[in-house]
Amino acid sequence: MWVAAMTTLAPFESLFQATIGEPTPLPPEIESIYGPLTLPPPAGRPLVVSNFVTTLDGVVSLRVPGHEGGNAISGNNRHDRLLVATLCALADAIVIGSGTLGSSEGHIWTGAAQNPDFADAFVTLRRSLGKTSPPLNVVVTGHGDIDSGERMFQTGEVPAMVITSTQGAARLRRAGMPDVVEIAIAGDDPDIDPRVALNLIAASRPMNLILLEAGPRLTTAFLAARLVDELFLTLSPQLAGRDDGSRRLSLTMGHLFAPNDALWGNLVDIRRAGSHLFLRYSLPRE
Repeated sequence: MWVAAMTTLAPFESLFQATIGEPTPLPPEIESIYGPLTLPPPAGRPLVVSNFVTTLDGVVSLRVPGHEGGNAISGNNRHDRLLVATLCALADAIVIGSGTLGSSEGHIWTGAAQNPDFADAFVTLRRSLGKTSPPLNVVVTGHGDIDSGERMFQTGEVPAMVITSTQGAARLRRAGMPDVVEIAIAGDDPDIDPRVALNLIAASRPMNLILLEAGPRLTTAFLAARLVDELFLTLSPQLAGRDDGSRRLSLTMGHLFAPNDALWGNLVDIRRAGSHLFLRYSLPRE
C-alpha cells in the first residue's frame, strides 16, 4: 500500500532546516517523502506542539457547515495530511476542544485515522518509540457540553480523557459518559487554566509529546501561557476572504499579544510541496 502512496506523493522540498534536538526515527516510507525530522527533548514537562493550516489571508476555519476543518483550508492537501498524521503518530496525547469535537463527528485522533494510507508505517513508528497504545485523546470543555455518544468515548479505539470543571463533570456523568473515559476536574471555574490542564494530562501516564489539534481559542490560551514549544504552520495558497460580519477564525482568538504581550517565534524549518509552504517555529517558554 505504501509503495503506491509513495509513487503518487512527491517528496517535500526542503528550503531551510535548523537542527533542533535529536532525529526522530521515521519509517522509510514516511522519511522518503517528508525528509528528516528532529524534535527537542522534553525539558521539565512534555513537549507541546501545535499544528495549524492557514490561508494566505489568515483564515483557519471557514465556519461553513461541512467546511469547518483544516481540509477546506488546505484544499485537502495530501502533504499536509501526511504531516498532521505523522505528528499524531508521534504524540502521547492529542488535545482538542469542544468545538473541534463537535465539528468532527465520528472522528478519532490517531495517525491512521488522519491518513490510512500510512497506517502500517505509523504502527511501526509508535513501536520504535516504545508507544504500545494509541495516543490519549483529550477534550477540554469547561461546561461539559459535549456528546458522550461520540466515537472516541464509546468504541474503546483510543484512550480518552475529558478535562472540565466541577459543574462540567456532573453534567457529563448525568449524560452517561462511559466509565472508561477519565473525567479530570480542573477546578470550579469553567474557564480552564491551560497550566492545570497540562499538569492533568502529564500526570495521567508517561508523556513526552503532546499535540494540540484544538481550535484557535484553546490554542490561544496555551500560547498566552507560554506552554506551546513548537508551531507547525502550513500556509495554503488560498484566499478565503471575510465580509463585514464575518465570524471566520484566525490562528489566535480572545487574547491580545502585541504590543504588550508580543510572542515572537524562531523559524526552524521551511518545506514546500507545490504551492503550499510548511513552516515550523520554536516558541519561548514561560
